[in-house]
Amino acid sequence: MKVLNITVAFLAVLALGLQSCNMQKAKTVEQEEKHDNIFEVKNPDYKLSPATGMTREHWVNAAEYLLQGAFSYIHTLDDAMKFPKQPGKTYPRDEKQVPTEKLEGLCRTLFVAAPLLKENPGLKMNGIAVAEYYRHQILNLINPDSPSFIVPRPKNGGPSQNLVEFGALAISLFVAPEVIWEPLTRDQKDALAATMLSYGDGPTVPSNWRFFNIFVLSFFKDQGYDVNEKLLIEYLNKSVDQYRGYGWYNDAPAYDYYSMWAFQLYSVLWADVFGLKNYPEIAEKLISNFQDLNYNYPNMFSKDGKMLMYGRSISYRFGSVSPFPFMGKYGGNDVNLGWLRKISSSTILQFLQHPEFLKDSVPSLGFYGAFEPAVQIYSCRGSVYWMGKAFLGLLLPEEDPFWTAVENDGPWSEFEADKVYNKFAEGSNVLITDYPAIGASEIRAWCHEKVKDDWQKFRSTENYNKLSYSSIFPWQADGENGEVAMNYAFKNKEEKWEVLRLYTFKKFEDGAYIRDAVLETNENIKMSLVDIPLPNGILRVDKNLSTEPVEMRLGHYALPEFDQPIKTSTFKSGNYEATIIDNGKYQLAMVPLKGWGKPTVVKTKGLHPEAPESSVLSLDANYVPADQGQVFAVMMLWKRSGEKWDDMDFSRVSEINRSLDFR
Repeated sequence: MKVLNITVAFLAVLALGLQSCNMQKAKTVEQEEKHDNIFEVKNPDYKLSPATGMTREHWVNAAEYLLQGAFSYIHTLDDAMKFPKQPGKTYPRDEKQVPTEKLEGLCRTLFVAAPLLKENPGLKMNGIAVAEYYRHQILNLINPDSPSFIVPRPKNGGPSQNLVEFGALAISLFVAPEVIWEPLTRDQKDALAATMLSYGDGPTVPSNWRFFNIFVLSFFKDQGYDVNEKLLIEYLNKSVDQYRGYGWYNDAPAYDYYSMWAFQLYSVLWADVFGLKNYPEIAEKLISNFQDLNYNYPNMFSKDGKMLMYGRSISYRFGSVSPFPFMGKYGGNDVNLGWLRKISSSTILQFLQHPEFLKDSVPSLGFYGAFEPAVQIYSCRGSVYWMGKAFLGLLLPEEDPFWTAVENDGPWSEFEADKVYNKFAEGSNVLITDYPAIGASEIRAWCHEKVKDDWQKFRSTENYNKLSYSSIFPWQADGENGEVAMNYAFKNKEEKWEVLRLYTFKKFEDGAYIRDAVLETNENIKMSLVDIPLPNGILRVDKNLSTEPVEMRLGHYALPEFDQPIKTSTFKSGNYEATIIDNGKYQLAMVPLKGWGKPTVVKTKGLHPEAPESSVLSLDANYVPADQGQVFAVMMLWKRSGEKWDDMDFSRVSEINRSLDFR
């Protein structure tokens, strides 16, 4: 029996050893896979591009790198651009949606391929001739016997995802006709025109979607086909009418990256390939609006050139930089192209060099890795290649000033570290704030959407409803137990935590961004909100105007937990005490000034886009109505990890009294 026990013990130890060995091997394989997923800038040019080393040639390499992943699924000309479905809310949800899924994969990867094919028509990927592949797949769209066949829009059919993708296809046909369109026979061209025009010459969504109709109608008019020119002009004029100034178009009703990678990019492309020679008056208006984006859109990116996580379709990532290359040709005289290229290259590397970005050789739906709260139901796995529009910049020749300007920090090189810089866009009411001390950018913008009216569930969610969005603190999803970051939450009548989402902008004055807000399920719960950006954070001086008692909570930005546990500490300055959390990269501090008790550290799981676990500083209060309302004031501060706190960090407390004048 003793021998048996020893034997069993030995086998148990051996099994544990083998298990540990296998786990270590699996971890090593995982690390190697992640390393393989990282794009390498070979032979960087730090003379031309001191920050990134990226030149036009490296952009070509990046486009090929991204396209190679897509073509790893292509072994014959008949293989569709259909990729593994990411678990969650994405489509296809039934077989009827599969042809559209294939259409998306085809037309969106073509954004990456078209500029490459224009320079290298003989390009091959995975042993497949790329130009031949896309021509073959385009013909499958009009072949009733093909599983990729797209049924023309019925006479009374409404707008659909097919319209979006055919609009994208029309852009690629415009920019590389010699390799995609011209080799087709007359019969093939006529059949493709009939299908695409059935969608283009039809209803649309009153947003950036109008440009999909515009590009379809414009391309076939350019090729000599009879098109509905009256509808084309109508959609153009309505798109112009959506302009609100300072570079921002209203996307019915939001302001987000679609204002730029949709309205602004499509406008300048359309003007370049078709508008200036056919509708010069409209084209000139669009170009004038395009020049305005230089006012504050570049400031929306951090000092190191990275984009912030904000708005729907964030999984398209570096599509955000797609207008910048064309600023050299159409942006006017006051454009700092070296700064814009630094932003563009840095944003591309922000994702191509992140180990979580690719999954199964295809970009995930999320921000860095897969992140379900940031995914919308209209997306499939191929949707992510919308980011490929950034590579349309490769249509510009090597001698274009966008490629020859030396990278620089733009206005960041002149910013003073002890100051904060705001750029307000009247009309859209977008506020972009730059923080030189830490190199972060931040945005405050529209949100006023009820959950009950938001059938697609994105405009009422964390994608839009935060008080602000930061380039260094990506937004955290809300938890079922009241975990909330950079927003207020209230216990509603169902005893559930409900966040603010119905904001009404009031004014921006003397550095203060002022809004009113009301709880969706109870109009008696309402706040008057004042955000005052500080050099090292935000001063909030909010007034609760509710006429009912309510349990309330306010969260700071959240910190993801990386290689070490998040540490908590305190720092006292005079009568005030800061509670601080530190994840080894950044520190966040909360300093209650009026109305609040002591902050608590709320640990969360599965809510943050950068790590499985995270922490957020929260403040709680039980509000009881008062005649004049009650003020709740707090400083929400930040520093890099390792930087020390001192009394100067809390010297802005005196601004509370000034801020009360905004009442």
